Amino acid sequence: MARDLLNRYIWIVDTIKRFGRISRKELDRRWANSPFSNGETRIPRRTFYNYRQAIEELFSVTILCDPVTYEYYIEEEPGSAGEQITNWLLNASATSNVLQGSKEIASRIMLEDVPSAREHLAGMMEALRDCRAVTFDYHPHSRVNPSRDVEIEPWFLRIYRQIWYVTGRESSSGKVKTYALDRIRGLKIQPRVFVLPADTDPKSYFKDAYGIMVDKGETRRVVLRVDTRQAKYLRALPLHHSQVEEEVNDGYSRFTYRLRLTADFVSEIISLGNQVVVEAPRELRAMVITRLRDTLANYPDQSPPTTTADLSQTS
Repeated sequence: MARDLLNRYIWIVDTIKRFGRISRKELDRRWANSPFSNGETRIPRRTFYNYRQAIEELFSVTILCDPVTYEYYIEEEPGSAGEQITNWLLNASATSNVLQGSKEIASRIMLEDVPSAREHLAGMMEALRDCRAVTFDYHPHSRVNPSRDVEIEPWFLRIYRQIWYVTGRESSSGKVKTYALDRIRGLKIQPRVFVLPADTDPKSYFKDAYGIMVDKGETRRVVLRVDTRQAKYLRALPLHHSQVEEEVNDGYSRFTYRLRLTADFVSEIISLGNQVVVEAPRELRAMVITRLRDTLANYPDQSPPTTTADLSQTS
């Protein structure tokens, strides 16, 4: 029953958001054709009121009614954290509902796993909500021995490439650090309550970063020359929120960014292969060239292929 109620709440929010504004008559008509109506032709007035209250408590989404047109709408600041979380919940729930009704084709659907969400996400969210310190052992991939009894004040959570990360102040050093939830063991919420700094904002913290790595270096203007085909992908899925397409030619486009130069960004550029060339700054060009040379050094007995035909023969 609880799951059915949650799906009803999600259906109402999703329907109103898709329409922008919708009359009660139109909402009732669509409700009657939904899988949640149980044969009802309309949502009873008292039931709809209770649903609106529950939606506000669960999702922090307020459904308003225009007194002139009597249309219902959701007022959210575009791009706000509340809107992003609501959209993420709606997308996740909508996907779950579709998959629940498609079990007969489950063997033909491939999903990406998010293992870090299962064990520690709920506990970390509870610590964030109550502003309580947490302790855990941390097992980074870069070291054999784990860090024991790490204590942090969790400030915010972020998901990046199917892994959840927590960022907060480490108690022993006072430094702000980021930890992957899938490398945490023995998470414990402590009774100690901390005060979240007033200027703590995840968007500001990651503003000039690429990925999860935050470097203290200077923000640089990056210029990439991208071939026509890859440019289409970057338009659909920008590398960074600062992306601007400044020039379009027959054979390539130029994209500019404002960010700090990190190993994450170098890896991303290299993953795009010869479809992307770094034009500026020189430091980033040097970082990419150094990484490529180090990679080639792992193949001392193999001269690099010079043509596509050569490449196919070596594979």
